[in-house]
Amino acid sequence: MKNSITYRVPYADSDQMAVVYYANYFTYFERSRNELLRAIGLPYTVFEENGFMLPVTQAHCDYKAPAKYDDFLEISAEVVEVTRATVKIFCQVLRDGVVLAEGFTVHACMSAETRRITRFPDFIKEKITID
Repeated sequence: MKNSITYRVPYADSDQMAVVYYANYFTYFERSRNELLRAIGLPYTVFEENGFMLPVTQAHCDYKAPAKYDDFLEISAEVVEVTRATVKIFCQVLRDGVVLAEGFTVHACMSAETRRITRFPDFIKEKITID
């Protein structure tokens, strides 16, 4: 299960050298992850309406080449691992087919009421399970 979005880098994302600030790649990962979840019928509102949260427990990014102001990027997200209570999503940022950055985030299923990690409910697990 994979999804991609496109994004043009605004000036606000870059530093004085017109290079994308490193922390913004995690925002790019989030944009893509959000659209992946929406595409499979699980926007964050579904988690929240059902009493669950999806906090990040790990985040990693390997930087290969800089993105710059006004670049047109393709950002992809793919579910690569699912456990009883976590999901790992791999992300890539590309420009013209060249990988600029790649990494992953791991998210835990958390009860909004107890603030404790819990198993994914069946209706969520069914949608994020990889074959």
